Amino acid sequence: MIDDYSVKREMLVKRLVDEGILRSKKVIQAMLKVPREEFVLPSYRSLAYVDMPLPTLKGQTISAPHMCAIMCENLEIEEGEVVLEIGTGSGYHAALCAEIVSRKGYVITLEIFPELARFAKENLKRTGYLDRVFIIVCDGSEGPPFRDSILFDKILVTAAAPKVPIPLLKRLKKGGRMLIPVGATEFYQELVLVERLGDDKYTYKSLGPCLFVKMRGKCGFKNFSGPGGI
Repeated sequence: MIDDYSVKREMLVKRLVDEGILRSKKVIQAMLKVPREEFVLPSYRSLAYVDMPLPTLKGQTISAPHMCAIMCENLEIEEGEVVLEIGTGSGYHAALCAEIVSRKGYVITLEIFPELARFAKENLKRTGYLDRVFIIVCDGSEGPPFRDSILFDKILVTAAAPKVPIPLLKRLKKGGRMLIPVGATEFYQELVLVERLGDDKYTYKSLGPCLFVKMRGKCGFKNFSGPGGI
């Protein structure tokens, strides 16, 4: 028997396909497979398939499904790749990435709030993704806390930074892609696609306006003195 959430999930995915947001088979399949209702707070489960961000713990949010789709499509994640995520949140986006990379790849996700990391771990365990998603509690704006020689095929940033953090640029493989919201105010941010072409050569492309929570940490807004800094 198909449950109500499955029906709503299929309807949402169909709409995102019709709108041209979802295009690739692998991302469509991931969004059909991952149960968003398992990653939201219990009081918001009825809204799991409304295309909007929802509150979670520590004043953070789970991104709207269309934004998750946009980011997965533009990262061009492939089976077997290693993905770095900055900002685990509820674990939903990490689960989408894990579904795409399959058991041939894995996702390392960094979360600055221990309470959110615990929440995400519970969600990922319940839905069967802890075999390929590894959560680390740390300042994700500085990258993962292990040797610099470990690089990533794709980097996904789910909090807006005042500028693209240099430590994250250095963690991207040649030919790799990073998506990051950049903006110094709460009213206008841009989703930026970064591609690494060589040792110190990167390209930057704006994918349009977006709205994310602010990045915390050394390369986030805490130590940013420009407009909108905290």
